[in-house]
Amino acid sequence: MGRRQRNRQRQQQRRERGGGGDGQGREQAGWEGGYPEIVKENALFERYYRELRIVPEGEWEPFMAALREPLPATLRITGYKSHAKEILQCLKNKYFKELQDLVVDGQKIEVPQPLKWYPEELAWHTNLSRKILRKSPQLEKFHQFLVSETECGNISRQEAVSMIPPLLLNVNPHHKILDMCAAPGSKTAQLIEMLHADMNVPFPEGFVIANDVDNKRCYLLVHQAKRLNSPCIMVVNHDASSIPTLQIDNNGRKEVLFYDRILCDVPCSGDGTMRKNIDVWKKWTTQNSLQLHGLQLRIATRGVEQLAEGGRMVYSTCSLNPVENEAVIASLLEKSEGALELADVSSELPGLKWMPGITQWKVMLKDGQWFEAWKDVPSNRQTQIRPTMFPIKDEEKLKVMNLERCIRILPHHQNTGGFFVAVLIKKSPMPWNKRQSKLQRKLSQRTGDISESVAAAEDGSVEIIEEPPDAEDKESKETQHLLNAESEQSKKDGVCGPPPCKKMKLFGFKEDPFVFLSEDDPLFPPIQKFYALDPSFPKMNLLTRTQEGKKRQLYMVSKELRNVLLNNSERMKVINTGIKVWSRNSDGEQFGCAFRLAQEGIYTLYPFINARIINVCIEDVKVLLTQENPFLSKFSSETHKRVKDLAMGSIVLKYEPDLSKPDTLQCPIVLCGWHGKTSLRAFVPKNERLHYLRMMGVEVFKAKRKEENFESKTEEGDQDSTKFLLERVE
Repeated sequence: MGRRQRNRQRQQQRRERGGGGDGQGREQAGWEGGYPEIVKENALFERYYRELRIVPEGEWEPFMAALREPLPATLRITGYKSHAKEILQCLKNKYFKELQDLVVDGQKIEVPQPLKWYPEELAWHTNLSRKILRKSPQLEKFHQFLVSETECGNISRQEAVSMIPPLLLNVNPHHKILDMCAAPGSKTAQLIEMLHADMNVPFPEGFVIANDVDNKRCYLLVHQAKRLNSPCIMVVNHDASSIPTLQIDNNGRKEVLFYDRILCDVPCSGDGTMRKNIDVWKKWTTQNSLQLHGLQLRIATRGVEQLAEGGRMVYSTCSLNPVENEAVIASLLEKSEGALELADVSSELPGLKWMPGITQWKVMLKDGQWFEAWKDVPSNRQTQIRPTMFPIKDEEKLKVMNLERCIRILPHHQNTGGFFVAVLIKKSPMPWNKRQSKLQRKLSQRTGDISESVAAAEDGSVEIIEEPPDAEDKESKETQHLLNAESEQSKKDGVCGPPPCKKMKLFGFKEDPFVFLSEDDPLFPPIQKFYALDPSFPKMNLLTRTQEGKKRQLYMVSKELRNVLLNNSERMKVINTGIKVWSRNSDGEQFGCAFRLAQEGIYTLYPFINARIINVCIEDVKVLLTQENPFLSKFSSETHKRVKDLAMGSIVLKYEPDLSKPDTLQCPIVLCGWHGKTSLRAFVPKNERLHYLRMMGVEVFKAKRKEENFESKTEEGDQDSTKFLLERVE
């Protein structure tokens, strides 16, 4: 008897026995089949959290009942896109209405509701599970809409509690932001949106550096960030607990880069995610928290070291365990000696239900043995349990810490996952930084070389970042090297390659270098002339990913990220940065410019382009998006006249809303196109085409191949493998 047959027999036996009460509930919710049944019980979990009293009296049963229910699906509309309101109206007026009174697998579908605490109704939740959403024919259109808009970056499917930390960072467009443990990138996307709050500013002064220790997850992070088409994001690959100190050039003077905002969403045991990660039920023990506590504290410590004075750092986990939460915050506050304080954010998210942080807890081993204080831990257990895991016993110190300002999210209060958030504000340099500044001055005096940076450190204008005292010697050398004048480089100016192999501690794909265009690069003048670029265009921010041969793609970063790249190429492992703005076209040179515009960077470039712009009406846009290479005769007479005298090549197609017609699309659209001899086409990715068509009141639905066999045949001959079934919305 084979393995598959044995599995079938076991499943049949379970069905004959009835599967138990929990299995029946799961079948009613549409969770049947696909996975072996996991019993949602864990005696040690219940014993541990009952004893710690993290749940208010009388709420334990609702708490456990909520944990056993599937997590509702939540989605977030990106807030910085100019057409966010149009997407919201499309959702409310079409897709949500279609869900009314719908029954799937015996379960009534509730109409999605906005999250009360998320601004401007840009986040919604529903009782639809992922399985129902993917498998139900009645929901196929809605599912395709979500997938397509997610690929475009207009919608993010993100857990509700995961949206809280970026909101509490209180980001402004000029802030320099570090996301220490960023993958898979949903929170990073929120931070990028906040930087681009004003869409009229193509280059905000701020930027986001998104880091992750896992090289493969960094590419998932790149995918998430790329959907938002921002020139202000850089993805790096480092261990967050030892992420390098960076430097920037400030009017010819080297300075340490301090971040205005830091998101510290650390790795955790994840027992707050039991509703979606049901494996946690059988795998959960206290050992996970004990093993992660040290790493979490090191990451948080490194974060506050890199935080600017007056800056804000949000520490968060998807765990309910105080060993990973309040214990880390209390230890950090204690060793900061008053340099940090917990911010009171109780009024920043009205409508959010939360519990205050706890001040007393105990530590338990996986065998169920309890310890109330460090002095009770036997010597043979002191490698598993550390002093920083216990609560502060000094009442005065405890009162000053204000641990009750931490935020605990419990699943049964608003039908979410479990979560923990603490907001820290840095009032002064960390104490070990101050001590290290003195050490640095002594070293400089011995060598007789007192640099400008050290002089600045004396009057407090520049803080020197160092590890706590046990790492002073090693970090002292690093800081001295960092604050010296230009490091010796054999590379030519403007080339930012990856660190040499001997310095790499992480394995992964070898990245191409980042090469900025030089001031006199012959590549740029033809581009500038062809598109009549404004004199204010920041051409020094253009870069390529090759040092030799033809440059095929041109990317753009903000001025601030260029500064970071040029001054830290030997210290950072950069995975990706920049937004593609031009692509080399084989036929372009004969028309006066070898590079055509790229759609992903058009909203960044458009404010600087003064030529080759064609204004089109909404009917022309529909033709461009539904036909592959339409003839000029298919466009309106006005568009035909504008194109007639225009040289062939890359163009910008601009739609401006007509305010006198409120029923039409009321947000501007900018598309990249190509003017041929007898045709006009748009270079727009498939999902973005679908998005624009939906916003114009056209329902675009691609039927499944197994249901529409004739379509699969026509798709083979279609140049972009796209065939739409178009039907006007009534």
